Amino acid sequence: MAQSRGSKSTPTGEELNDLAGRLATGQTTMTLATAGDDTAWAAPVYYVFFTSAFYFLSSPDSRHIKEALESGQASSAIYASGSTWLEIRGLQMTGSINPVSQGLEAFQVLREYLKKYPFTKDFFKSNIPIDPKSFWDRFGVKLYRFSPSLVYYLDNRIRFAFREEVTLNNL
Repeated sequence: MAQSRGSKSTPTGEELNDLAGRLATGQTTMTLATAGDDTAWAAPVYYVFFTSAFYFLSSPDSRHIKEALESGQASSAIYASGSTWLEIRGLQMTGSINPVSQGLEAFQVLREYLKKYPFTKDFFKSNIPIDPKSFWDRFGVKLYRFSPSLVYYLDNRIRFAFREEVTLNNL
């Protein structure tokens, strides 16, 4: 990318995918949006980006989980902190939320989750195994996957209101 504000060139598709992937792996909180009964709802969750999807822990009784599973759709936003409008950059996504069954995928994701959020281990006694079932037993939460079907990367550093569809891949 060129450095001069007035003459910045638009990054290539591959560069945009890379920028989007770095943003997805570098942030911690994603806002999920759902709708039901003619009202919208938004809920922030900690997540890990793994195998081109976003994984998070939530209560099966939470509004965003119930609405997403009932409708089969959800949207999400992730953005970096910025102090001016010139620094706004983020991801806008639409897709679906599904529960993750206990098994290899759940164990791999949980391992990534504990690496990204090491403080999570502090909630468990040293003799308790940290696995998906122990999270459910301790907190009443289950593991879910947000799978985006459409992803836009937006970045005012490139130019005001810049937004382009991208493909998210793990880095």
